[in-house]
Amino acid sequence: MTVSVLVPSSLSREAEDKREATRKLGYVARAATIFRADRLVVYPDRDGETGQFDGGFVQTVLRYAATPPYLRNEAWGMRDELEYAGVLPPLRAMSQTGSESTGSGSSRQGIVTEVGPEGRVRVNCGLQHPISLNVPPKMAVEEGERVTVRISSRRPVRAKLVDEPLPGLSIEQTDLQAALGREDAGVRIAASRFGDELTVGRLETLAGRVQRDGMTVAFGAPERGLPAILGIEESAIEASSGQDDAIEPSSNRDDAADNGVEPTADPGFDLWLNTVPDQGSEVVRTEEALFATLAPLSLRE
Repeated sequence: MTVSVLVPSSLSREAEDKREATRKLGYVARAATIFRADRLVVYPDRDGETGQFDGGFVQTVLRYAATPPYLRNEAWGMRDELEYAGVLPPLRAMSQTGSESTGSGSSRQGIVTEVGPEGRVRVNCGLQHPISLNVPPKMAVEEGERVTVRISSRRPVRAKLVDEPLPGLSIEQTDLQAALGREDAGVRIAASRFGDELTVGRLETLAGRVQRDGMTVAFGAPERGLPAILGIEESAIEASSGQDDAIEPSSNRDDAADNGVEPTADPGFDLWLNTVPDQGSEVVRTEEALFATLAPLSLRE
């Protein structure tokens, strides 16, 4: 079961300056971390990008935010996009904080600082000094590469290099259709004020399936929601709402056709969902929408 959050490359389009754009992206990364998202995917919205805060800026800041603090200097150095990285809120991701326990330990990210002879490497993984580790059979590593280190004890240091995915939030770039087409996409949800209102009854139906299959939730940009990004008429989304079985894959398209309603031309969502049905502000910012959407969808049966 995996959780993916999809945000557009135009995410910072309304920011007045780089400092504000950086802060905004920090809260997007923090929301994804709080609700244990596995992937934070940036999908292209070229028409919505403005000025210097394009997709490259968005990805760089998000990747920096998701990098454990003890690796940031070595992994990133000095970059123009990170001029205001100091305003980023700390993620304090549980998968990156390590463990003081001498029991089963924890996994954390490291960077290979030196490749030595006899299958050994030196790795910076946030301890007082880089540590020397054996490379597992059939695993090849290079200097500067990020790796996963499992630490079972810090005093004395006992650790090993493991051939596993890096712990923590993964920042990726792909288009919406590819992200929604993953085998582990789970329930594919479009967050929009024009979708079905999230009610207690609907949440009861959703919770069980999300818990079983996971979910992929897509968000729009400021003043440019998903309908505008995808070129979908808002009226088409509203017309197809209110169908209780819309959470079953593709069933909303079949039912819409049977009822004489033109199906929405989306890239593969199972449902459009309004998670702030009675919003008191004219605009709900993307970072606010993440908290408002992921919180109820993280509830269990």
